[in-house]
Amino acid sequence: MRTRPDKLTEVKLPGGTVQVDEYGYITNPDLWSEDFARWVAEREGIGALGDKHWEMIGFVRDLYADHGVAPDQRHLLKYLSRKYGTDKHGAKDILFAHFPSGYVKQTVKAAGMRQPRAWSTG
Repeated sequence: MRTRPDKLTEVKLPGGTVQVDEYGYITNPDLWSEDFARWVAEREGIGALGDKHWEMIGFVRDLYADHGVAPDQRHLLKYLSRKYGTDKHGAKDILFAHFPSGYVKQTVKAAGMRQPRAWSTG
């Protein structure tokens, strides 16, 4: 799915205003802030963001800063596997314990990435 310009909404945050598409993805990743991540967490029913949430959001943001694109889920899972000494399934458990609706619908969105074109939002 692509962002439809006629379906943009302005979200007022403490640090400024950002535009999101009809699914809540930011339209300009350079305007991301921690306040935006908190807004996503509240909207998605995640609750308060803890250390592991911020770690995963930071990982996505760092790779975006280095490469200009949102990393695939496999990159995050590989990172979590190495850091926490677990296999791929254990890494998925960590991811879904913190972002229950998944990488694209919640992690990428909270990290301020645009909606991926080829991925499902579910």
